[in-house]
Amino acid sequence: MLSVVATETSALTVISVPGLGARGDLTFLQLALGYVVGRVAVAKWLLPGYFQGEQQTAYARLERRFGLGTRRTISAVFLVTRFLADGVRVFAGAIPLHLVTGWSIPTAIVVVGLVTLIYTLAGGLKAVVWADVAQLAVYMVGGVAALAIAWRLAGGPGSALDLAAAAGKLRLFDFSLSLATPYTFLGGLVGGALLSAASHGTDQLIVQRLLATGDLARARVALVGSGILVAVQFLLFLLVGSAIWAAGLAPADRASDEIFARFIIDYLPSGLAGLLVAGILGAAMSTLSSSINALASSVTLDLYAPLRPEAGPEQLLRTGRWISAAWAGALVGGALLFNAGAALDTPVVVLALSIASVTYGGLLGTYILAGRWPRATGRDAVTGAVGSMAVMLLVVFAPRLAPDGTWWQALAGGLAWPWFVPLGTAITILLGMLMSTVPHRAEEGE
Repeated sequence: MLSVVATETSALTVISVPGLGARGDLTFLQLALGYVVGRVAVAKWLLPGYFQGEQQTAYARLERRFGLGTRRTISAVFLVTRFLADGVRVFAGAIPLHLVTGWSIPTAIVVVGLVTLIYTLAGGLKAVVWADVAQLAVYMVGGVAALAIAWRLAGGPGSALDLAAAAGKLRLFDFSLSLATPYTFLGGLVGGALLSAASHGTDQLIVQRLLATGDLARARVALVGSGILVAVQFLLFLLVGSAIWAAGLAPADRASDEIFARFIIDYLPSGLAGLLVAGILGAAMSTLSSSINALASSVTLDLYAPLRPEAGPEQLLRTGRWISAAWAGALVGGALLFNAGAALDTPVVVLALSIASVTYGGLLGTYILAGRWPRATGRDAVTGAVGSMAVMLLVVFAPRLAPDGTWWQALAGGLAWPWFVPLGTAITILLGMLMSTVPHRAEEGE
């Protein structure tokens, strides 16, 4: 459970969520309500299937329903998701190291990637999980200490909370029905539930941890409990941001993602600042190590093993380690590319979740088709997932690339990111259902 929390929140929570609290209010927490709903649904309907027989990856169960080709395709979609989203996470973890040491961000990215690869190769998933637990403990303790110091600088908890309340920064719910507002109750409930269902029910990054618990009952406790802990974690770092704002330490000209990092360096005692920086680095390394392990297992077991049926467990393990090293290099390269074109006006936590949402809808829709639409074949599921991914790429990126005032701006530019996964899921399901009505070549006698 603790490993799941450490992996999904990563350095993005520690770096970016305080900035959301300083610039906005507590409405980001509405997503956490949806997270819990989505995890309960996964625990009830998806998890039992993972514990029927041996399923070493999240995508092995799709092979039973749709065949090997579908398993490979959906596994490839997962690889794209992790590569895109985790490059942003590695970049975020390098920010405080850059500020503290004076190293360039590219140097910090490479150092984090190299150290993480060493312990991931040495210990495998067990090392990743226990390192996650230690890293989570460090940055949560640091977060509590930072909140206490920020409150003291603001004149005490009462004064800080009164100032935040007067400015509307303690607002929790937004019941408006706007699809353009990022954090509304309906958007948080629906978007958060489907995002959590996709990430925790179909993403190998999380599913491998649930499978490692050993039985269904413990996996359910780990899954649902992690949703509650994530909500507590979000609340802690949002309050840190509001306390920094109340102390007058969040100037408008400072990038949102640098507010907490700069507070750590400038206002925390050196020992505590070191602890928090270590916690942030630990959070970044937690996500990176998890991604390396999940990406390597998916490539090895979903793509490589079917091509080499004669390969035994030892050979697959050796191959997996080489693939781990390759993925570590790829993720570091992705972070370096993101750094080269980074747009600091967008919080990295929002950017990472937006990018992940490009494919999460397709992944979740495929599983729903597998379980709820008997007529669907592998062809239908793959068409739905690929079609959804293509549309979501346009929805997410075209408005940012197109000039203001174009039809893409009007069509997709106003859609808030929590609605990306619901839209992608709906497209996958509808396209898959539509394709299932088209006769196959064999049915046409060809």
